[in-house]
Amino acid sequence: MANWLTGRVKNIKWWNDRLFSLILNAPIEGFKAGQFTKLAMNVDGKRITRAYSFVNPPKERDLEFYLIKVDGGNLSCPLSNLQKGDEIEISSVSSGYFTIDEVPKSEQLWLLSTGTAIGPFLSILQQGDVWRSFQKIILVHAVRAIEDLCYQELIFNLCNKYTQLKYVSIVSREVNPSGLEGRVPKLLESGALFQFCGIEPSINNSQFMICGNPQMVKDTSVTLNQMGYERNRRSTSGHITVEQYW
Repeated sequence: MANWLTGRVKNIKWWNDRLFSLILNAPIEGFKAGQFTKLAMNVDGKRITRAYSFVNPPKERDLEFYLIKVDGGNLSCPLSNLQKGDEIEISSVSSGYFTIDEVPKSEQLWLLSTGTAIGPFLSILQQGDVWRSFQKIILVHAVRAIEDLCYQELIFNLCNKYTQLKYVSIVSREVNPSGLEGRVPKLLESGALFQFCGIEPSINNSQFMICGNPQMVKDTSVTLNQMGYERNRRSTSGHITVEQYW
């Protein structure tokens, strides 16, 4: 059972009319980059809770969450209406195994995300451990429209700071002049993603972390399986680590 604390809203940043970042302060216990916690609000006399991954690294005091406002969403709509100084409940303890210490060390690390599921990858990339474990890191962010490619300043600052990082944007419903168009599984299957990056993975040198909607995670996992990559398990090391984002 979660132990609940009262957090306070420090800021809300809107990226467009659907996507926003919620920044809170609360004295939670320590967490690992890639983990999630739970937020809760009382809405019309009913307590609603949802799990959200951290965007910030563990060392930062500000707790940041990347959210999408869903029409009729039981919690996303109330969260989107919060103002600076408002109170919100947050679990004191974080959870999850979508962390770097669960991934075998390798030459290449491919971070494949869709939508707001880029959040845990941004947390991972802002801490030091990942840079000591992999020689090349490829951050892939797939969205529907160009305006949904958020956190660009943070991403490009990371690319400038760490030369081993490459960023690839994928857009499915518009022309993407600076990246790729389509969907992650198809771009893997065709080899277009690897050609764009100029990096060729193999079962001997690569790890894949996948975070996104359940269908994307399933389809991408199946595609990688067909290419010879296997799921990482506690009993057997493989190449694929997954997190479904709802």
